[in-house]
Amino acid sequence: MDKLTKEQRHKNMQSIKSTDTSIEIRLRKALWHRGYRYRKNMKSLPGKPDIVLTRYKIVIFCDGEFFHGKDWYEVLRPRLRKGNNSEFWEKKITRNMERDREVDQKLLFLGWTVIRFWGEEIQKNPEGCIRVIEETIFEQKMQETEGNEDCVW
Repeated sequence: MDKLTKEQRHKNMQSIKSTDTSIEIRLRKALWHRGYRYRKNMKSLPGKPDIVLTRYKIVIFCDGEFFHGKDWYEVLRPRLRKGNNSEFWEKKITRNMERDREVDQKLLFLGWTVIRFWGEEIQKNPEGCIRVIEETIFEQKMQETEGNEDCVW
């Protein structure tokens, strides 16, 4: 049972942002301090990624646990069945998860590398997230180098 009134819940949900969230800002600041330059919410790419490293063809999504379905089947879905409007939320979260997979496939097809972080990952360990990004960049550079070794001029 919801402890907030319908009006309070409406105001709460209305204040949830889709861009420039605290987790996005935290990760962007960490990237900027490391010298990485990026684009924000690039509309020309599927899914409008939160952070785009165009130089490396890497897109990064900063996903909130609830809206993107972290532990959906184990934790959230069973708890949701007891709450208000559970049918709506089940349909919404399931569709969000499907859309995330579709966006990932489209981006991969276009030659982009997709990285997704959960909000709590970014909050608790932003340096670990940066390390994942840097490892991805390093791997891409290694693949480029291997491809160039075959050419003899």
